[in-house]
Amino acid sequence: MKFRAHPGETTMIEIRPSVAILGAGMAGVTAARALAERGYPVSLFEKNGCVGGRMASRREGECLFDHGCQFFTVRNERFRNRVESWREQGLVSVWEHRMAASDRGQITLLQDDAVRYVGVPGMDAMLRGIANEVHTQLDTLITRVERTPDGGWTLVSAQGPLPDEYEIVIVATSAEQAAPLLASSPLLSGRAASVRMQACWAALVAFEFELETAFDAAFVRNSPLVWIANGGSKPGRAEREAWVLHASPIWSREHLEEDPDRVKELLLHSFCEAVGIGDVRPARLLAHRWRSAAPANALGTGFLWDDELALGAIGDWCSNPRVENAFLSGLAIADHLLAQRPRAAL
Repeated sequence: MKFRAHPGETTMIEIRPSVAILGAGMAGVTAARALAERGYPVSLFEKNGCVGGRMASRREGECLFDHGCQFFTVRNERFRNRVESWREQGLVSVWEHRMAASDRGQITLLQDDAVRYVGVPGMDAMLRGIANEVHTQLDTLITRVERTPDGGWTLVSAQGPLPDEYEIVIVATSAEQAAPLLASSPLLSGRAASVRMQACWAALVAFEFELETAFDAAFVRNSPLVWIANGGSKPGRAEREAWVLHASPIWSREHLEEDPDRVKELLLHSFCEAVGIGDVRPARLLAHRWRSAAPANALGTGFLWDDELALGAIGDWCSNPRVENAFLSGLAIADHLLAQRPRAAL
């Protein structure tokens, strides 16, 4: 731990190490906030033009599509406290919806007591607020993490080396993206490389007329699809028929390199079969490919950390594929760092 004295004083003030966090999804943003609140200089880097990761939302005209994460649930008390804080701020609300199961057009309404939460007005609402509280650099793809002679870290982006040096690097990307960034620690890199991430094709479908379904969301069986949901039923959205369709991991893998125009038509046809309607043409039809949607074999460790290198990794793939676990992963590595570097007595 480093300390310094103010000029003319003998009191020692702790200098907190600078931290670079790569990835602004739930895990990365959570870690960034927890560390920044305790005085750590934090820089958050995100390859996309907005924060959120798989919780990102996409606006098309009047429709807002949560094309990745659809909702989240709460089990852990620390996460519950944070969710209640978000609710008080108007960033999160309970999704009151009608749930069903669909099997080749046969619809079964489900008596479902699960409490599902969504961000308002989009799934990424709370992450946008947190990212505004720390130094966040968007549209910056970090391709390498390099060790400096004095034991620090520098970052290399797709556009070239970045000027600043950091004492700690936390990788908050998907496992397959994390593995090469963790190359300085063969152990951590190997753990990340052992995680198999599943792909997911999503279709975004908007209709100008009501489908008059008896449900707002459904689990789909015996179909290329596994999930369909009308985003217009979520709080804070325009009350429109704006459906998100998620294909199964197997179907998505088999069609991973398929042309998006072909994929969206196939998934639209599967949607019509699942809902039990004839083929109809939507006002909008788009496809989005998630190459790393969820870990198939998450590590269950919470986070990865190399104390000698001050290099770590977080994400749901370190724990289990739930929003709550991504939050807890980011919180856990922050707790670990705070315990290693307790606040100095003045």
